Amino acid sequence: TNRHVIKNAPVDQIKLRLADGRVFYAQAAWEDRGTDVAVLKLPTDTPVAARLGNSDAVEVGDLVLAVGSPFGLSHSITMGIISAKGRRDLKLGVEGVQYQNFFQTDAAINPGNSGGPLVNIRGEVIGVNTAIASNSGGNDGIGFSIPINIAIDIARQLVTTGSVTRAFLGVRLDSQYDESAARREGLPRYMGARISSIEPGSVASRSELRVGDIILRYDGVTIEDDKHLVNQVKLTPLGKRVEIMVLRNRKPVRVEVQMGTPRNTAETVASPRPATEMAP
Repeated sequence: TNRHVIKNAPVDQIKLRLADGRVFYAQAAWEDRGTDVAVLKLPTDTPVAARLGNSDAVEVGDLVLAVGSPFGLSHSITMGIISAKGRRDLKLGVEGVQYQNFFQTDAAINPGNSGGPLVNIRGEVIGVNTAIASNSGGNDGIGFSIPINIAIDIARQLVTTGSVTRAFLGVRLDSQYDESAARREGLPRYMGARISSIEPGSVASRSELRVGDIILRYDGVTIEDDKHLVNQVKLTPLGKRVEIMVLRNRKPVRVEVQMGTPRNTAETVASPRPATEMAP
């Protein structure tokens, strides 16, 4: 679910109502402010979990279903398509969501849909419905969902360690890199992020990355600017092997790195929140 849905709620007051009318109460909760992901522990006799899809395989135009309880209308389903991928820098009205890589969908999402699943036509969960862009406060055909692969990676860390450790590449980026600098490097426009230094002992230092390289693609995503690269790195699962394409001396060079972390960088969260400790 979403952190903003359960934030500040005593755990034993977090209620989950199933389609068959049964009600369960959470036994513990974990939260990650940086992505707005939250995890709830339920009793062991809860139903079989929904099947999870691979959000990396989702394409623009794919049919999707949004499930939720908009305006209190429980178990509502709306249909639409994936309108765009990789949405970021959104003003969500949710404090602290720094790391964004949303699906955009025109499936109707309204207040009450947050934390519900976005499902593909095979019935697999591919996202967590999180926010809308609206002037009216209701559905204007622009909703945003966290890709399930990101949500699952965050959830596993929360449940296993009680905290989230973000991936770390170990490069400093050149603040002087701009439109003019990009054109001098032979690029048609401003794009990418240029490395100004590499931290000793980091992932980058053990790779073929070099000072002066302009990172143009990271894990299959075209990099727009410094902030975009930082966002993509922070959402990368730890240990994942990532291909990076850089421009070096006006020539493309491919580099592979295995993502890690610096020491002592876990982002501690208030977790787990056992129900017994939160009872009024």
